[in-house]
Amino acid sequence: MRLGSIEFRPGFWPSLATVLLMTLLLSLGFWQMDRAAQKRALLDAYGARPEDAAVRLSADFAPGADWRYRRAEVEGNYLATQQFLLDNRVYQGRVGYQVLTPLRLADGEHAVLVNRGWVPQGNSRADLPMLPVEQSGRVRVEGLIDLPAPDVFVLGEGEDRDPGWPKVLQRVRLDLQAQQLNVKLLPMVLLLGADQPDGFVRDWKPVVFGPERHVGYAVQWFSLGAALLAIYIGVNLKRRPKTPTPDDATDDEKAGPE
Repeated sequence: MRLGSIEFRPGFWPSLATVLLMTLLLSLGFWQMDRAAQKRALLDAYGARPEDAAVRLSADFAPGADWRYRRAEVEGNYLATQQFLLDNRVYQGRVGYQVLTPLRLADGEHAVLVNRGWVPQGNSRADLPMLPVEQSGRVRVEGLIDLPAPDVFVLGEGEDRDPGWPKVLQRVRLDLQAQQLNVKLLPMVLLLGADQPDGFVRDWKPVVFGPERHVGYAVQWFSLGAALLAIYIGVNLKRRPKTPTPDDATDDEKAGPE
């Protein structure tokens, strides 16, 4: 392609590499924008749902995706001898666990995992915290509905199946926890309300960081794409040498031989 004395002549392989890289950079940018939109929707839901009337949990309760952070209440008995510790949970810069305690419903066959909050990690990973449950017998608890992520890849899940209690988990897998407890678990986790007894640190936040960070990441990816395009164009632009014309001849050349 020519434009005056400027010629744009890209090679096949550089062009192919640029297209592939540009596609990747734009995909990452739009993915981050989509994540930002999801975070905004999650924050909006978290801000509005606690004002709704509490949902009564029962054995046949099956929440949809739009039920997240709805208020809920349930009655049952805590299984204090069979608790879980959700690992690698950070609060105010300190590493610890979130305590998941099963609450068996009245029918005896179903239970719901109640997240009773955050506790700090001990001096070593072998030093597991005490997880007291002061209330005995039938209790009524309130909290917010949370839905565990269905597909989260983490390393080192072997200790999820270690014998003894409490069990340390890298992520919530309701099917596995149901087998370990020998109950049918409701497809959710109840985040124990801040005013409820038998809880630990409960500073529930729907997201670790807000949508602004995702927007910042998207701007970075788009900026890299723009820089790649500028480099591609700049490298492949060539200035054509000027073709001599009769008017360009020197005076001696015009005069001819004497």
